[in-house]
Amino acid sequence: MAVLLPIWILLTALFALPVLVLVVEILAALLPRPVVQLAGSGEGTDPRTVVLIPAHDEEAGIAATLRAIGQGLGPQDHMLVVADNCSDATARVAREAGAQVVERNDPVRRGKSFALEHGIDQLRATPPDVITIVDADCIIDAASLRVLSRHAIATRRPVQALYLMQAPPELGFGGRIAEFAWLVKNEARPLGMKRLGGACHLTGSGMSFPWPLIAGAQLASGHLVEDMQLGIELAAAGAAPEFLPEARVFSFLAANAAGASSQRTRWEHGHLQIITSSVPQLLWQALRTGNWKLLGLALDLSVPPLALLVMLSLGSLGGSALLTLVPGVPDTVLWIPSVALLLLVLAVLLAWVRFGRQVVPFRELLGIPFYILRKVPLYLRFMTARQTGWVRSQRDDRPPE
Repeated sequence: MAVLLPIWILLTALFALPVLVLVVEILAALLPRPVVQLAGSGEGTDPRTVVLIPAHDEEAGIAATLRAIGQGLGPQDHMLVVADNCSDATARVAREAGAQVVERNDPVRRGKSFALEHGIDQLRATPPDVITIVDADCIIDAASLRVLSRHAIATRRPVQALYLMQAPPELGFGGRIAEFAWLVKNEARPLGMKRLGGACHLTGSGMSFPWPLIAGAQLASGHLVEDMQLGIELAAAGAAPEFLPEARVFSFLAANAAGASSQRTRWEHGHLQIITSSVPQLLWQALRTGNWKLLGLALDLSVPPLALLVMLSLGSLGGSALLTLVPGVPDTVLWIPSVALLLLVLAVLLAWVRFGRQVVPFRELLGIPFYILRKVPLYLRFMTARQTGWVRSQRDDRPPE
């Protein structure tokens, strides 16, 4: 026991580190919002922009997406839709909406990253100044498109809009909790990192890149969360993405249970794959090279999905409590997991006060433990039958309202 006790204390400290990162991010996000002078916001010619939209079987909703994008295009801009392995009328609907369309059919190399690579290749002969990527089920307004393009060209860095996800009413309590968790992940934490001078992760839609950066990137990774992987690679190369909450893009969680489960599995299994395979290497690389923005991204990446973080914190506390039943083990082994759990609860409450009150009523916060229990099978599947390939989420295909 004399040997095992220090090992257990070290493990509880490692479990507490992601909680500490989350708390610091949430506290920083609560700081007063400074007046922001957007780069490139003065008078001048807007950069020539292509909005790249990867689409797989998006016939029902892509017209609304393209209408919104079209309102923000200048005379020198255009939309390029990559209809990727489509079995419906996505390509026809996109052409009728005024987009340039290329069709790609490759049943082996499937997924968003391959569609993006194909779209970039189509533009190499006459490249634009900026590429902005918007998913085919998202809505972005004209002002956000302009702000993203100007900021990307002025800073010569990738720029990420605030990407919000709304839960349809039919998802009920679980949908509202999922929307709140999305707010924590995509708004509160990136905002906190920005206040601390750090970078942000790319979240998949509403991303702008100066042409030289995206043209030289390794896009076709086939990773479940290829956008997050791309942001990490760019940060390692010295071009860390910047969070721009003044620009917004939004979409909807899948309205049916199967689609919602598929979305969560893809996002969370992909995140966990990166944590288990990349975080130690990224931390070492950042410390070795003095790349502090990469260090911040690696620490942020170490924070698992919120439900899993609660499970790990409870497990750490429970294991420590059992350990105190062994003769000779001091009660002090409870200190680290107890403080970590209290800090986690505090962080969630502060995030709810600042970001989530309009989404989740206070009385429903008491139901979060039941929501967490419902996610246990998802994490068990990561250990036994993890998702490794891209699968389109089943949705009730409807245009955004």
